[in-house]
Amino acid sequence: MYIRDRAEPPIYQPESFLARRTKEEAQATRDRLIDAAEHLFQSRGVSRTSLQQIAEQAGATRGAVYWHFKDKADLFNAMMERVTLPMENAIRIPDVPGDDPLAFVEAGIVGALRLVTTDPQVRRVFEVATHKVEYTDEMASVQRRHLETRDACVADFELALKLAARRARIKPALPAALAAQGLHALISGLIQNWLLDPEAFALVSAGRRTFNVYLAGLGFERRAMPHEPPGRSQGEQPRSA
Repeated sequence: MYIRDRAEPPIYQPESFLARRTKEEAQATRDRLIDAAEHLFQSRGVSRTSLQQIAEQAGATRGAVYWHFKDKADLFNAMMERVTLPMENAIRIPDVPGDDPLAFVEAGIVGALRLVTTDPQVRRVFEVATHKVEYTDEMASVQRRHLETRDACVADFELALKLAARRARIKPALPAALAAQGLHALISGLIQNWLLDPEAFALVSAGRRTFNVYLAGLGFERRAMPHEPPGRSQGEQPRSA
């Protein structure tokens, strides 16, 4: 007897499964676009990188770029949001008798410097944000984010300096607001110079020592940090290619 093979019925795929798969594929495309932008921005600069180049690098279409991002600034901000850059984390300054507010600032700064030296993605994005972007009209939202981050960090520094001065019963050499601006400039300047030449000095140890020297100049008495020889301090790694 001849029995005709019957075609297998299609596998039922619930709508929720299909929707989830589509969402995962869309997220994967978005991640590839951000990855491509991150590397192209670092190698070419933001202004010299086109959305078409980013799409090609990601193996996607220009339409896919506009599906996920409004414009280049939107894509740039998405890249920034994937990492926590140095000085972006708020430093909690508890007003508790006996606690040293400046110790919390020091710990936050050292953690930020160590992050730059040990996390290649953080280092790459920070380099793009500081050395490879121009604040044109197109990138106005990026400039606003940079200013908001700076202002929040300076406000943390100012609060800590005021509390520390009150507890030590001293009048610092500079008003707290100005001293906070100077401290931010000192630390951000160290990071930017280290990015230009990571072999020039050990970022973490340099940050610790200059932080304490700066505070001493303001009039705060803090114990001297142990001397560290030139070169990378513990936890600092060579810059990845």
